[in-house]
Order: sequence, then structure tokens, then C-alpha cells
Amino acid sequence: MSFSSIAFLASDSAEAREAARRLSARHGNADPSRADCVVALGGDGLMLQTLHRFVSTGIPIYGMNRGTVGFLMNDYAEDGLAERLAAAEMTTIHPLSMTAVDETGKTHRAIAFNEVSLLRQRHQAAKLMISIDNKPRLDELICDGVLVATPAGSTAYNLSAHGPILPINSELLALTPISAFRPRGWRGAILPHQAKVTIAILEGDKRPVAAVADHVEVRHVREVEIAQDQSKSVRILFDPGHSLAERVLREQFRF
Repeated sequence: MSFSSIAFLASDSAEAREAARRLSARHGNADPSRADCVVALGGDGLMLQTLHRFVSTGIPIYGMNRGTVGFLMNDYAEDGLAERLAAAEMTTIHPLSMTAVDETGKTHRAIAFNEVSLLRQRHQAAKLMISIDNKPRLDELICDGVLVATPAGSTAYNLSAHGPILPINSELLALTPISAFRPRGWRGAILPHQAKVTIAILEGDKRPVAAVADHVEVRHVREVEIAQDQSKSVRILFDPGHSLAERVLREQFRF
């Protein structure tokens, strides 16, 4: 791959802004809408924002870590950027779509590249019913919450909640409870990527629940539908030997 015009995007940190200034001086800084490639300088938070901004545009995104967490980022270096971009390996990922209905009956829609999570809003545990493809599978889950994660997001919040790590190219989703109280022994499920997950909130007035799709939060939800959106995609670039598939595989052997 060859990229003649590069757009640099930086997070708000001084380190990221300085990196963008120095790299722009070397390579120029194209308008993102007309660039061949976007280079995101920051951490995974900035990368997620960039994925949302450029979803379905076809513009490849190459991240370099100038933040705290950098699972979706490549190592930072000022030299050899053109050569690194030319040699980079591309991974295409699809987001989840979330359709949430709140207590007033209003419908909210958002997408998530990592996960859609449902979380209790107050001191009482959430009480949820889970259906898969319109068939009830768990009549009552009492918990702090539950999440549905993509393979790309399976090493994020999902892993912290003791969910499974999914190979990046697998056509799977992870359904993972957060601090399940009843049934205490339920550890979640691995679902085919075309599955539709419907979560109904039981006793919503007494036990309010919020739904979060990456950085979009909807409070006091009553029902949430989650499914992978095959019509949307983003392309991410990684240095050879450090692809997202390799990172996900390597994560499974860390202790």
C-alpha cells in the first residue's frame, strides 16, 4: 500500500499534540476527508473516536500510541512512517448496533466497536431477561450488568469481566455477565455474529439500568437490542507481526 496524503489526528494530551506537530512538519497534514490514510496519535480512546468518525468511509486508520492504553495502536516512532504504512497489514472490523428504548418510549440508536454494556444505575442490582433471536434464554439475571463484545473488544471491558477472548477473524460475539448474583454460576455465552441479543429490563423503575455503546450512554432503558452491523466497517492498519489478530492471540497467554 502507498499513501501520498496523510491526515494526522491527535488526542488532547501535550505528548500527542507535539507528535502531530512534528509529523505534520515532515509529511504535511491533509484534510481528513481527502486523505489516503488517517494517523491517530493518542490511546485507545482516541482510536475509538476515530473509528466512529470514519466508519464506512473506506479510509484506512493507523494508530500510534501517545496515550495510556494502546491495544489498538502501533508503537510510536517519528522515522520511517511512509515505509511502515506501506508494509502495514489491514484488518477490517464491523461494529455492533444498539437500539435502546427508554422509559418514555423513545428509541436511541448507536454503534460500538468494542462492546455494548448494560449497567445498574443505583445501589440495587439490575434484573434482566435475555433473549437470543427472539427466543428467551435466561428468564432472570440479577447482576451489576451484562455486555456484548466484538472480537476486537473482547480484550477490553469483556476480559476484565472474565469474558472470553475471541480471535479477531472469528464470526463470534461474547455475551458476558458483570458480577452475576443469580444465577451465580452463569459465565455467559459465545454467540454467532449474526445473533440478535434482546435484553429486557425487569423492575426498571426500582432497578434502573443504563446502556452504553462505546462512549454513548442512554439512561433508564427498558429494552435493548444488540446485533452486529455488517453494513458498516472500518479498516485498521498494523505493523507486520503486530496485527490485531496477533495481539488478541498473544493476550490469551498473558498472566
